[in-house]
Amino acid sequence: MRARTLRFFLNLWPPFVGAGIHVTALAEDYRDAIVELRPHWYNRNFFGDHFGGSLYSMTDPFYALMLIHILGREYRVTHAAGSISYLAPARGVVRAQFRITDEQVAAIRAAAEGGEKHLPQFTTDIVDRTGSNVARVTHTAYVRRKVQR
Repeated sequence: MRARTLRFFLNLWPPFVGAGIHVTALAEDYRDAIVELRPHWYNRNFFGDHFGGSLYSMTDPFYALMLIHILGREYRVTHAAGSISYLAPARGVVRAQFRITDEQVAAIRAAAEGGEKHLPQFTTDIVDRTGSNVARVTHTAYVRRKVQR
């Protein structure tokens, strides 16, 4: 699937629409993505900040989705684990950028070459409009090369 098409459908996906999440960029080679969380009356907590679940949701699928497209059909990729640390109140539009480098891809391919599972970790900062970190999210992907039988 072309990245542009996936971005279009992600922006129509009910969990993202309902949370105020918008995918603003997804590179054609799937190595870079930018996602925003926009404030609405329905995605704020009691204190007027972004709801923490929305902050996590804006980051949840991206590394696995990107790796699926980068590595191709010969690899099994899924999301294995994730955690979030809230660093400051998140107000206004917040943004997360996801990037997978050539070095990371090479290391993943090498680690999963023989069919054993590999659990690469990725960390992303969620920043506000001033560039200040409001949260740090760590995701672990599950990658295993499919072995021909």
